Amino acid sequence: MSSSTERMPRLLALVPYLLARPGIRVDDAAQDFDVTPKQLRKDLELLWMCGLPGYGPGDLIDLSFEGDTIVVTHDAGMNRPLRLTGSEATALLVALRALAETPGVVDADAVRRSIAKIEVAAGQAQPAGVVVAGGVREGKRTAETREAVAAALQAGRALRIRYYTASKDQVTERTVDPMRLLIVQAVGYLEAWCRRVEGVRLFRLDRIDELTVLDEPAAPPAHARPTDLSDGLFAPRPDQQEAELVLGPDARWVAEYYPCEELAELAGGRLRIRMRYADESWMVRLVLSLAGDALVESPAALGEAVRRRAADAVARARHLPSTYDR
Repeated sequence: MSSSTERMPRLLALVPYLLARPGIRVDDAAQDFDVTPKQLRKDLELLWMCGLPGYGPGDLIDLSFEGDTIVVTHDAGMNRPLRLTGSEATALLVALRALAETPGVVDADAVRRSIAKIEVAAGQAQPAGVVVAGGVREGKRTAETREAVAAALQAGRALRIRYYTASKDQVTERTVDPMRLLIVQAVGYLEAWCRRVEGVRLFRLDRIDELTVLDEPAAPPAHARPTDLSDGLFAPRPDQQEAELVLGPDARWVAEYYPCEELAELAGGRLRIRMRYADESWMVRLVLSLAGDALVESPAALGEAVRRRAADAVARARHLPSTYDR
């Protein structure tokens, strides 16, 4: 069964791959992506639900199956060149250069060719923007954060950051010594020595709320080592537990958004997944936020914690006025 961390890059690559090979056989495409034909068909079924905002007729990717062959009948604009402003092109160059320096990049030559192409386009940029052959869009604040981090790395300066940790729903102030920029699953990360915890940590760029470049030099200790990403960004840790959840149709997005393992397709469009977590209170909040569309199958302690938190919430809400007639 394909995990979400393996599936996302495959989904991103499928449409341009199929556009370049109209009428390719399912078995041949599955072999090229090193998956089973059954898994590839599941990926194609998911692509039917992807597209442009609005998600109405003409917005979603459309595929045609002629026997055992595949044809993309509507690509939702994925074959059109991307229009970038000068500042967006600059941010993209920073990201691609960080990617080119990342160990384990599958096709570093392709990254370098993209850099060269964007550099030519960026040099001709007008206020209205430039057109390049591809790229990743990101928010303006994240692009500014990336540029500031890249500048600090180049200058060898320490940073003070205000950072949101989603797993603990917590905002902290940290002083860090930058080590490198990473692009993992199309998400930018700063790897740095965190003086607060005295260890190497990865910080998502889009979760850095504030950033200040300090006058003092960055000085990671000699024993600080880059994170080993050979087993993925979210490799199992001793402090993590595993939960098995059954997701209803409206909660299947969890399997795409969080690193997890898909275990089985169930009746009624439900999905059983296995998911690692380090903080039980965070996992309880996630399950409760799904409003009944997620069932905890294991561990029993997590299911009991969810029931207890839900019962406490109901008890606290009993004194509130109701808008419903009884």
